[in-house]
Amino acid sequence: MASAAEQMAANISLSQFAKASDLKKRLWFTLGALIVFRLLSHVPLPGLDPRALQTLFDTTKGGVLDFFNTFSGGALTRMSLIALGVMPYITASIVIQLATSLSPTLAAIKKEGESGRKKLNQYTRYGTVLLTAIQGYFIAVGLESWGASAGLEAVIVDPYLFRVTTVISLIGGTMFLMWLGEQITSRGIGNGVSLIIMAGIVSQLPTALANVFESGRTGSLSPILIIGVLILVVGMVAFIVFMERAQRRVLIQYPKRQTARGHMQADKSHLPLKINTANVIPPIFASSLLLMPLTISQFAGKRIAGESMWGDFIIAVNQYLQHGTPLYMALYAGGIIFFCFFYTAVVFNPEETADNLKRYGGFIPGIRPGKTTADYLDYVLTRITVLGAAYLTFICLVPEFLFAQAKIPFYLGGTSLLIVVNVTIDTVTQIQSHLLAHQYGDLIKKAKLKGGMRR
Repeated sequence: MASAAEQMAANISLSQFAKASDLKKRLWFTLGALIVFRLLSHVPLPGLDPRALQTLFDTTKGGVLDFFNTFSGGALTRMSLIALGVMPYITASIVIQLATSLSPTLAAIKKEGESGRKKLNQYTRYGTVLLTAIQGYFIAVGLESWGASAGLEAVIVDPYLFRVTTVISLIGGTMFLMWLGEQITSRGIGNGVSLIIMAGIVSQLPTALANVFESGRTGSLSPILIIGVLILVVGMVAFIVFMERAQRRVLIQYPKRQTARGHMQADKSHLPLKINTANVIPPIFASSLLLMPLTISQFAGKRIAGESMWGDFIIAVNQYLQHGTPLYMALYAGGIIFFCFFYTAVVFNPEETADNLKRYGGFIPGIRPGKTTADYLDYVLTRITVLGAAYLTFICLVPEFLFAQAKIPFYLGGTSLLIVVNVTIDTVTQIQSHLLAHQYGDLIKKAKLKGGMRR
């Protein structure tokens, strides 16, 4: 059965949209913030030769840097101020959430309410600065030796000055993006960080499609393969939408109550449990955890000759953890499955839900209230999370494996497509909620006016 927001969305007209002034302000703010993000992706780091840099990145196409570049919206190949995007912030958030589950001290801070949330957010910001500084340093060092080994001078200033300016510039760019995402969440529409990631992915779509069609024109790819890829993408979008809307509805019964006519009537409701409760968080978390060490090893490997144990280790990491290798796929799948269960446990607490049902007199037919209800909800949630984890793993890995085998120059893999579809669904849902709230507000005003006229 469609929700009230979905029923109203089917009847949305331009006149209703035009009257929602607050929604229009939020949309314009979100659009302006995303434009600022795209402009920043074209502001290069100081001390670099852009032509030499482009030549260097052309030699590494198809590797992990392309995957990272897709998430940053092309900012990495241009080495802009926001080359690292919001990935250090996401990685820091993962570390803090894991630490909150393991540390009693941080768990106590989390239970303090708003003040505790602010403290944890501050710790996340400190972690973001630290991770960005580490990645920025290795990128600067890697760029210096990378150009020298290829016979190009990518860095055209003093190396030590370049390291300092690179670290400071990347920290400033990442922290600004983090702040911009928070502003979009509070003053715009949708989740700010997710929208920034989606904007970066979507900005790469024209280039990716142009590469595919150019390969078809030159004969590198057969027309049948290109048509098959397009059909696969459309089918994946339909499958993602279907799975994101899928729910397991748990019947909730309430005690019989006397109606206005004197009849005894029992109320029934449903507790909707999404098949994919964790949404798009597991792929983002898993990819960010993999991309951080891979980015460091990729750039650090440019200056290591392999004459030491540490050098051999870095070269081995670059070789076996390349994007599309079996070990990379296995670690990525393991990360997705782990974060599916972890994040589901974070956002849904069976004990708390069972206590709320008991407090308001609700119960699941055939299940005793209290701990038995909590155990039953945990039983159901665990089993549907298995389906959700399998679905996310399939969507994220299978298309990338097929693209890698077919040598398709198309970097909108399953992870990117999943992020785009999920963020679009979430944003449209929030727009519907704002329109529904605006419509209810108009109805209340009309009711008050009619009531005043009758008096």
